[in-house]
Amino acid sequence: MMELESCVVTQSSVNREYRRELNAHSWGAPVLVFLLSRVTLAFTGVGLLVVLTSIIGFLPNGRMKNFLSEQVHLMCYRICVRALTAIITYHDSENKPKNGGICVANHTSPIDVIILASDGCYAMVGQIHGGLMGVIQKSMVKACPHIWFERSEVKDRHLVAKRLSDHVEDKTKLPILIFPEGTCINNTSVMMFKKGSFEIGSTVYPVAIKYDPRFGDAFWNSSQFGMVNYLLRMMSSWAIVCSVWYLPPMTREEGEDAVQFANRVKAAIARQGGLVDLLWDGGLKRGKVKDTFKEEQQKLYSKMLVGTQEDRSRS
Repeated sequence: MMELESCVVTQSSVNREYRRELNAHSWGAPVLVFLLSRVTLAFTGVGLLVVLTSIIGFLPNGRMKNFLSEQVHLMCYRICVRALTAIITYHDSENKPKNGGICVANHTSPIDVIILASDGCYAMVGQIHGGLMGVIQKSMVKACPHIWFERSEVKDRHLVAKRLSDHVEDKTKLPILIFPEGTCINNTSVMMFKKGSFEIGSTVYPVAIKYDPRFGDAFWNSSQFGMVNYLLRMMSSWAIVCSVWYLPPMTREEGEDAVQFANRVKAAIARQGGLVDLLWDGGLKRGKVKDTFKEEQQKLYSKMLVGTQEDRSRS
């Protein structure tokens, strides 16, 4: 009797293990197919972007070239959005950025660019890279006046400001897309905006981006995942669900400096996206705190101590 019970238990455990392996195989094949199809779409979108923008670059400057460039960029970015299985809801499209302006948005991931560029054309700003990214940048700038900087030029604030000012003064050029935080934040808050893009004096078009992490976490933690690893994780997630709000355009008020203007825009984005408005510099997650910041906090702390001692002496 004991041997029979032992055989039944063993057989049931074997059956459970077999069913578990069968389920794993039955799920594994469709997931692999979906992943390969998404990777294929991504390569298709990037490949078409490189080839078609290179061809358009041979056309003379004019309306036809601008029209074809915008259509190619929209088509290729929308193919890349399909590769991510992104489900995007755009709100208040009447406030979409216009030529000669600057579009600023909170930054969660490199795919923020694809999310926004699939609904409108922008002039990108960034550092020149090598490898595949460099090939893409060189082909894109042939068809559209994107703003790429050499590594040695990035830290030259005056040169950067001059290039941006020259771009926005030409009302025929696409709006510039900038992420003033300068780093990816986990989409729960908006951190300090760098003031550079708010010193130009152009109209600013704020955009709030909010991802739904229940289907796929879009935050890129670059210290944990490389770019390729991150993109594969995005493509293998169920979906990238997000909402995009185009806020009314904002301009710098009289007597308002660049920092105050940046904080006002940041507060509007945080309020619309349901994010926490923070004054912290997002770059501090990897860099050292500046000595000036330390001195400010030390002065505040010393004032608190001095004030406490004076109160005690009076009492």
